[in-house]
Amino acid sequence: MKKIILASSSPQRQSLMQKLGVDFIVEPADFDEASVAIGNPRKLAQALALAKAQKVARRHSGALVIGADTIVNLGHEIFGKPRDAKHAREMLKKLNGRGHTVITGVAIYDADTHKFLTDAVETKVHFRPLSDLEIGAYVKSGEPFGKAGGYAIQGLAAFFVEKVEGDYFNVVGLPLERLAERLKEFGVS
Repeated sequence: MKKIILASSSPQRQSLMQKLGVDFIVEPADFDEASVAIGNPRKLAQALALAKAQKVARRHSGALVIGADTIVNLGHEIFGKPRDAKHAREMLKKLNGRGHTVITGVAIYDADTHKFLTDAVETKVHFRPLSDLEIGAYVKSGEPFGKAGGYAIQGLAAFFVEKVEGDYFNVVGLPLERLAERLKEFGVS
């Protein structure tokens, strides 16, 4: 069986991958996400996931590389990772008391055959109304940084969430059920 590589530095994705019960190694892609500009959030998440997988696959043979990227979408606005504290506050104020969509794109890339597939899973997350004090304290915690939409549902931001419609693990950063299904297409079960 081919070695499996997770092209991500995310500890959350690494932890979720362990739940699949497959042996894998981690090699971050170190890909500039800002270099891809696509207006459709679903297509953007898939394109970023594929770009990360391809970048890592170039350095390996005999491997299946899994790339993933999570974005938050509210109306026509796409939220990636906040640049700084001010940007994190702006994001959270826009999400405050509203429902938004979390999209994780996943790509599986065979480094030998160059066969690949991409997929995306969407989950609706509803935030309760937040006070400016709560938003400020959350930003000061440091948790928003490196997280799409400026929050980590599995962390302190769990208290912001009224309801989740769909795959919770998708919001954390990896849609486990869909990934397990898609890995079967590459002979991994």
